[in-house]
Amino acid sequence: MARAKLKNSPSESNSHVKTVPPATTEDVRGVSPLLPARRMGSLGSDVGQRYCGAAVVRGLGKVQVEFYVNENTFKERLKLFFIKNQRSSLRIRLFNFSLKLLTCLLYIVRVLLDNPEEGIGCWECEKQNYTLFNQSTKINWSHIFWVDRKLPLWAVQVSIALISFLETMLLIYLSYKGNIWEQIFRISFILEMINTVPFIITIFWPPLRNLFIPVFLNCWLAKYALENMINDLHRAIQRTQSAMFNQVLILICTLLCLVFTGTCGIQHLERAGEKLSLFKSFYFCIVTFSTVGYGDVTPKIWPSQLLVVIMICVALVVLPLQFEELVYLWMERQKSGGNYSRHRAQTEKHVVLCVSSLKIDLLMDFLNEFYAHPRLQDYYVVILCPTEMDIQVRRVLQIPLWSQRVIYLQGSALKDQDLMRAKMDNGEACFILSSRNEVDRTAADHQTILRAWAVKDFAPNCPLYVQILKPENKFHVKFADHVVCEEECKYAMLALNCVCPATSTLITLLVHTSRGEGQESPEQWQRMYGRCSGNEVYHIRMGDSKFFMEYEGKSFTYAAFHAHKKYGVCLIGIRREENKSILLNPGPRHIMAASDTCFYINITKEENSAFIFKQAEKQKKKGFAGRGTYDGPSRLPVHSIIASMGTVAMDLQNTECRPTNSSKLALPAENGSGNRRPSIAPVLELADTSSLLPCDLLSDQSEDEMTQSDEEGSAVVEYVKGYPPNSPYIGSSPTLCHLLPEKAPFCCLRLDKGCKHNSFEDAKAYGFKNKLIIVSAETAGNGLYNFIVPLRAYYRSRKELNPIVLLLDNKPEHHFLEAICCFPMVYYMEGTIDNLDSLLQCGIIYADNLVVVDKESTMSAEEDYMADAKTIVNVQTMFRLFPSLSIITELTHPSNMRFMQFRAKDSYSLALSKLEKKERENGSNLAFMFRLPFAAGRVFSISMLDTLLYQSFVKDYMITITRLLLGLDTTPGSGYLCAMKITEDDLWIRTYGRLFQKLCSSSAEIPIGIYRTESHMFATSESQISINVEDCEDTKDVKEHWGIKTGHHRNSCSSDQSEHPLLRRKSMQWARRLSRKGNKHSGKTAEWISQQRLSLYRRSERQELSELVKNRMKHLGLPTTGYDEMNDHQNTLSYVLINPPPDTRLELNDIVYLIRSDPLAHVANDGHSRKSSCSNKLGPCNPETRDETQL
Repeated sequence: MARAKLKNSPSESNSHVKTVPPATTEDVRGVSPLLPARRMGSLGSDVGQRYCGAAVVRGLGKVQVEFYVNENTFKERLKLFFIKNQRSSLRIRLFNFSLKLLTCLLYIVRVLLDNPEEGIGCWECEKQNYTLFNQSTKINWSHIFWVDRKLPLWAVQVSIALISFLETMLLIYLSYKGNIWEQIFRISFILEMINTVPFIITIFWPPLRNLFIPVFLNCWLAKYALENMINDLHRAIQRTQSAMFNQVLILICTLLCLVFTGTCGIQHLERAGEKLSLFKSFYFCIVTFSTVGYGDVTPKIWPSQLLVVIMICVALVVLPLQFEELVYLWMERQKSGGNYSRHRAQTEKHVVLCVSSLKIDLLMDFLNEFYAHPRLQDYYVVILCPTEMDIQVRRVLQIPLWSQRVIYLQGSALKDQDLMRAKMDNGEACFILSSRNEVDRTAADHQTILRAWAVKDFAPNCPLYVQILKPENKFHVKFADHVVCEEECKYAMLALNCVCPATSTLITLLVHTSRGEGQESPEQWQRMYGRCSGNEVYHIRMGDSKFFMEYEGKSFTYAAFHAHKKYGVCLIGIRREENKSILLNPGPRHIMAASDTCFYINITKEENSAFIFKQAEKQKKKGFAGRGTYDGPSRLPVHSIIASMGTVAMDLQNTECRPTNSSKLALPAENGSGNRRPSIAPVLELADTSSLLPCDLLSDQSEDEMTQSDEEGSAVVEYVKGYPPNSPYIGSSPTLCHLLPEKAPFCCLRLDKGCKHNSFEDAKAYGFKNKLIIVSAETAGNGLYNFIVPLRAYYRSRKELNPIVLLLDNKPEHHFLEAICCFPMVYYMEGTIDNLDSLLQCGIIYADNLVVVDKESTMSAEEDYMADAKTIVNVQTMFRLFPSLSIITELTHPSNMRFMQFRAKDSYSLALSKLEKKERENGSNLAFMFRLPFAAGRVFSISMLDTLLYQSFVKDYMITITRLLLGLDTTPGSGYLCAMKITEDDLWIRTYGRLFQKLCSSSAEIPIGIYRTESHMFATSESQISINVEDCEDTKDVKEHWGIKTGHHRNSCSSDQSEHPLLRRKSMQWARRLSRKGNKHSGKTAEWISQQRLSLYRRSERQELSELVKNRMKHLGLPTTGYDEMNDHQNTLSYVLINPPPDTRLELNDIVYLIRSDPLAHVANDGHSRKSSCSNKLGPCNPETRDETQL
């Protein structure tokens, strides 16, 4: 038709169509105006169906071309209305469905009005009495063929039949595709003809108006119309209803149609036999289809009996097929998880967890941490995972505790249908976790990024909590509300572990919800360690706080010290109302305001605390005013009784502040003479900015300006402070660092190979002043950059900078070397930890810390928990070869930490294992916390930080505070985490509370915890004798069990320093106790001989290992003087005490965690930077130099 139009002349076209102006190039989009008109017509028919027309220039004539005019025909418009258009076709099907139901209802009305006793026969014929044939044994077919149909009823039925007939014929015409027989022999068409044509005939032949017509068969047409209507409904409203719902609806409709057809058919056929009412026929059908068969109602004539047979056969064929489909869909629904109810989503709160693959460890960590908060108990957790539910996960989700609150949906976050099933737009939050066990972690990040984009596109108002693996991919999800980058946190935490021991354990305990585990243990250190592990970070507005309200207008350090002294809480930071930045220890210059948000460490938040004032204790304190504050008997100032998340009762000590003149304690005498106990200067309410300067209690800050005479006249490279010029990835926070004046050449970064600039080929040749830090990694990823930055931060003294050696399996790329070449004393070499030559060349005998990073290629294994096998065995080898080395290991699975520094017959580790199982049975989230490697900070798993993301849902500040503590972010005015060691000269401080006062008054530093190391005699230490397993198996009492395995421990709270004997004395006591508990049947002499033999055996094994190492060192040309094989620290245990009570006794070699104020914080106020020089001891702070700082 389009071509026919093109043949018209210009005059004809002007007379029939509207004239258009001459077309230009812009009139026909994408089509050249030079194309001929005929070709243009065919081209238009190929490129679109939505064009109404186009004008094409051909010569000087004007022709309008109309495309696809065949769609404007009457048939196409009818087809569009009845079939193609979803909404109009839905209305047609709804109307058709209503007509079918109406015909069935009219049939029931006809049956109820029909009375065969009045006679039956054709219209206006002589009626025959029904009772005349009641006693006859023959079937009177007239009772079956003729019925009594009233004239109004006939008129209504004829009208409906006429409408249905016309509609059916119209749809046959519109859907005709060349094969008319296919349309005629359809079951729906045959049923329509049976139910409509006889009624139409009665219009022209009145005697047939009483003819029986099986109108009840319209129920099957109604069922067919209902199915089509539901499909059109889903298409019209663009919703995907559950296939389970559709199948159940079809099954119900099939059952109803079978029962209705059988009821009406038997009732009508039994008119010629035993007269049955409609209800009795319905009763018979129900009894028959339910296979009960009472037999009180039965068909009497063979037509009705034949109908029953047919109906049973149909039911036996149709119903099993329906049930099979239903069961199949039910099984698929069980796999996919179904849908989250829209009604529940609108009335209840839920969060969505999106993961690539769900493992049982990840699930339990999430659920335990998420539901640990009281206000989240009523939340639902919807898990959206593309894989089928794991067997272990299925078993856990069937537990009543989780089955009522956790819903598993199998689906993809990239599909809107699955997001709709999870009701993502109504969710309170969406957690998107990466699959860290993937071999290709970059691909795992890409999947996470796409999931985050899909969720943000579908539900832009839903808060996003995203976990990313690689730091270079972090900027893609910058729009998320909270983002945790694994490698950033991991490397920064491992770096701080080298300068602040057990930082990983400290952070892990802070971000976990703990309930004070280990309180029933007979071990003092476990009770103390478990009680302090219950401390977490909380926040409160100062104006609403009983802890801090009284310190409004006072300095931050004053509020921190007195809050800890009075309530036992540790104030670590604040946030101004007008400024959203969190400041850790802003220093004494910060004046507390009522609108400030305070962040503090405590057992529980203030809202769950009850304050109990004891007047008798106050009077007692006043009576002994001349004595020290903490001179009373040792006990906790805060008694915490934690049952689930109950109330913490706080017993307040002396709440009155003494006058300034009486609390002005004199400083200790230099010669230490006199019997008076040394006193500490008070913490001022308002800082004296002219006298109070930042002070480092461990090192001299003026060392950066030292002369070359300190370096014995040798050439010294002066370091500068600045920001690293090259960052390996986008999104890294700028940190002020110690830098080289000029970038080092790449050849100088290679430790084991000399170059034209230097000829050093091993660590000994460099002559480093400090111990090395060695990092073993598979590749030099961008996250390794975050290991270097915290160790080269500007606030670290130059004398404290440790050389960093990167032991890499693969050669680093150019861009990574470009990023690290500006840092001083950073080197790399290629090698592995399972190669002894590589370890010796990189200077392991001169190293203080070795960090073993988990390798990506071993993170996945065929058997779960075997991913750490190679790492554990290699670390155990190094543990045997280099006992004095502190090895910090990263594992994939936290449960494997029990194999670190493994001792085969260690009964003490056996007891720890039993304690771990007991805590796990009690519902602990940190059952592994009592394992010695974790408590000492020598093992770490990144999965421990998953709770950081989960806690941020309730505490939105936790990620920020953690990044500030780790040094990943630097906020102007915010402090940083560091550590100081307690020496013999510092023990005059005596208690943690007095140390708190000393630090706040002298250098404005806030202590937050203690890292304590105690001597411990293990039953089967490598350098001691071993105990057979049989000696411990017959011990039934738990305390007796611990008594056999442990020696004398220090009482960290109440014992005096004189009560702690030396290690040698403890060893002798342990040996005597062990000899008393030995085999009763053997004499002391025989036992001593066996001990000596075993010691000789151990000695020979140690010598063999020593000879192996020394031979390799000689072969490599390395000096063997630095290898000390017998100097080990295997007979010690270490643990972390977070925010210990003020009366906790300080012990020798305790390491105190400090939050030191920003050294540059006063630059903005004073206009210049000052340096202060302090003693290494905890004595008075004497500023010596105040020079300008060159940045």
